[in-house]
Amino acid sequence: MCGIVAGVAERNLVPILIEGLKRLEYRGYDSAGLAVIRDQEIQRKRELGKVKGLEDLIAIDPIMGHIGIAHTRWATHGKPSTRNAHPHISNDKVAVVHNGIIENHEQLRNELKQQGYVFTSETDTEVIVHKIAEQLLDSETLLEAVRRTIASLHGAYALGVMYTETPDTLIACRKGSPLVIGVGIGEYFIASDVAALLPVTQRFIFLQEGDIALLKTNVLEIYDQQGQLVERPVTESQLKADAVEKGQYRHYMLKEIYEQAWAVSETLEGRFIDKRLQESSFGHNAPEVFDTIRSVLILACGTSYHAGLVARYWFEELARVPCSIEVASEFRYRNPVVSPDTLVVTISQSGETADTLAALLEAKRLGVKHSLVVCNAPESSLVRESDLVLMTRAGPEIGVASTKAFTTQLVALLMLVIAVGRRFALTDSQEDEIVSELFALPGNIDKALQLDADIEKLSQRFADKHNALFLGRGTHYPIAMEGALKLKEISYIHAEAYPAGELKHGPLALIDSEMPVVTVAPNNNLLEKLKSNIQEVSARGGQLIVFMDEQLGDSDDENIWIEKMPSVSEIISPIIYTIPLQLLSYHVAVLKGTDVDQPRNLAKSVTVE
Repeated sequence: MCGIVAGVAERNLVPILIEGLKRLEYRGYDSAGLAVIRDQEIQRKRELGKVKGLEDLIAIDPIMGHIGIAHTRWATHGKPSTRNAHPHISNDKVAVVHNGIIENHEQLRNELKQQGYVFTSETDTEVIVHKIAEQLLDSETLLEAVRRTIASLHGAYALGVMYTETPDTLIACRKGSPLVIGVGIGEYFIASDVAALLPVTQRFIFLQEGDIALLKTNVLEIYDQQGQLVERPVTESQLKADAVEKGQYRHYMLKEIYEQAWAVSETLEGRFIDKRLQESSFGHNAPEVFDTIRSVLILACGTSYHAGLVARYWFEELARVPCSIEVASEFRYRNPVVSPDTLVVTISQSGETADTLAALLEAKRLGVKHSLVVCNAPESSLVRESDLVLMTRAGPEIGVASTKAFTTQLVALLMLVIAVGRRFALTDSQEDEIVSELFALPGNIDKALQLDADIEKLSQRFADKHNALFLGRGTHYPIAMEGALKLKEISYIHAEAYPAGELKHGPLALIDSEMPVVTVAPNNNLLEKLKSNIQEVSARGGQLIVFMDEQLGDSDDENIWIEKMPSVSEIISPIIYTIPLQLLSYHVAVLKGTDVDQPRNLAKSVTVE
């Protein structure tokens, strides 16, 4: 949940490190720090809050160096504070930045204290830097000391290490946390994310699990976890320094639809050790909070509300935890009753949605003790107001119609269901199944995206339409709602969603040969019920578009267009079935000539009531 950037070069690295931290701020924002070696001394600057504060501090009191490490932090062990900010230093000689969680830090801390090492922070990271200092007493090189140190660590880590006695050498290693090497001309860099280094290089080496790298200005050595010298391929990145450009895509929305496999991978990255969810991903005191709650209340608006509706099914069906969800703008005005042992979960891409923020404050006024936000924007108001936070890490979403933010919200919420459900009815075997499905999700998203050309053809059916119905059952009713919202947002077609079982209670009166009816039909226990609803539409001449599991049969009905979907588990299917509905709305909007990325009357972040 933290961001690392470091390097060794023949130029001053401080401006490069600051820029890299800004690009990594989505990974952490509690504090930021930077250290360089100059004249065989470590010069360090740390500041509470976002990177801008660190940048201002260095502008007032400049430092410079040709080797440096920098870090932006998301607190897990130890509250956000300057003394808990990275880099951490031992004996004024060794400096370390770290992303990950060291599970045996308490044991190591006690051992190191007995040997006289003084701890100045509450972090798990400080045990690493003192352990390296200890190992240097009996090691011939910094590389050897780091290798011996990581052998004693249990957990996940990505590390950048430098030492005053070898001021031309940077050591990097990774296990369970991402780390990439940027290859320059007479210089090397490391970072948690390619985006941090795009201003200085397009060439990258992705370290593999257990790798250790030694970097000098003209030397790069990579060793695998068996200690063997290896070569890793250099990849030429297609990303540009300005990551919010459309690139090859006609619109931001299409680009963001196609980024979803990557975005989901980012949401999952570093939050599992040996495929076990780490509850500290939600905050350093998350386990204690989860131990106290007895129910969940979700507050959200728009697309985020639809994500919450899916999560309600998951909480109650998988975890057997009572869960309710409310539109945030309604909750704040209806004098609700909320139990103090309820976990209030807010969902917002921007973290600045005014109604959701106000609803959270109202819940606090009513006595709720604990809150958690699922968000894509560090340093936003909802993040600051919440006790626990899970960043979706979807990256910038420029298109007003939310796509990758929605799917990453669903992934984040399913992770929350796991964490809370452990304390209720979720079994180990169920958790294993969910985690396996989550790790397979990026590949299944890519499969769903292969339907793009078919869906572009399908969009012709909407060219002259002004109304559409969307149907779904169970967890797919909210997906139908999201599909209808996307279509109305960017194509201006009036679209509504209904639970399929409600057709006979009114909407069936709207069905005729001019009414497209989009139906989400995964292969689950509600399929037979849904087939009956489909026949009700077909019998009245409705134009049916059915997104159906590829294992199910075809139809001879000329009124039905069937689009075969990848066969996935019922748990993950709401995320997968979202993809073609996003593509459908996009292509219909392009066909109608509307402004896809900036539809009329709408804004990306709704910061007013």
